[in-house]
Amino acid sequence: MFNSEKVIQRLLSTKAHFGNRTPTSDFQPYLYGLRNEIAIIDLERTLLYLRRACNLIEYIIRSNGHILFVNTNPQNNQIIKKMAKETCQSYINHKWIGGFLTNWKHIFHVQAHFKHFENLSLKALDTAQHIRKVPRYKKMKKCFEGIVTNDIPDCLVIMNANQNSMAILEASQLHIPIVCLIDSDIPSKLQQRIHYPIPVNDDSLEFIYLFCHLITQIVNDSRII
Repeated sequence: MFNSEKVIQRLLSTKAHFGNRTPTSDFQPYLYGLRNEIAIIDLERTLLYLRRACNLIEYIIRSNGHILFVNTNPQNNQIIKKMAKETCQSYINHKWIGGFLTNWKHIFHVQAHFKHFENLSLKALDTAQHIRKVPRYKKMKKCFEGIVTNDIPDCLVIMNANQNSMAILEASQLHIPIVCLIDSDIPSKLQQRIHYPIPVNDDSLEFIYLFCHLITQIVNDSRII
C-alpha cells in the first residue's frame, strides 16, 4: 500500500515534520531532534504509525464498521466534509457536544426533538420557552449535520487532539479505537489515551489534504470485494 520513500518525500513537501517549540515528555520517542528550538518530527516514525492507522481503518471498513471524523479547525472543514461524503462516513466539523458518545441514545433523542421543533410553524413559536431553544437547536443541528448513521461509531479519526480532548476521553471510556494526529505539544495524559497516534504537524493544511486523500482511497478500495 505504501512506497516508503515516496511517502516520506510527500510528507517532507507538506512540512509534516515541523513540530512546536515545547515538545512534551511522552512525545520524545517521535522526535528526530530540535532545530532552532523547533521540534523536528521523525517522519519514519510518522510513516510507521500512519501505516498502522490505515490498516485499522481498512479492517473496520471491511468489517462493515463506521468511522466518525472529528475536526474543529475551520480551515479543514471543507476537506473533512468532502472526504466523509466521498466515503459515506460521518463527520463533525464543530465544537464537540459533551456526552455525544457516552450518552449516544439520549443525544439522538434530543436531536430528534429539536428536529421536530424546527418543523413547527413560526406561528407556533409563541412562548419564551420556544424562543430560548433556538440557539440550542442551532448548535445541535451543526453537530449532527454530518452524522449518517444511528449506530455509535466503530472508530474515531481526530484531526486536532488538543481541541478535542472531550471526544478522546469519551471514546477511551467506551473503548472505541482512536486514530489521531498528534503534534509535539500534546499533553501526555491525553496522548496516553490515543490508541493509534500519528505524530505529525497537525497545522499543515497540505498534510491534511494528503491524509484525507489517503483515507478516502483506503475506505473506497476496502469496499471492493
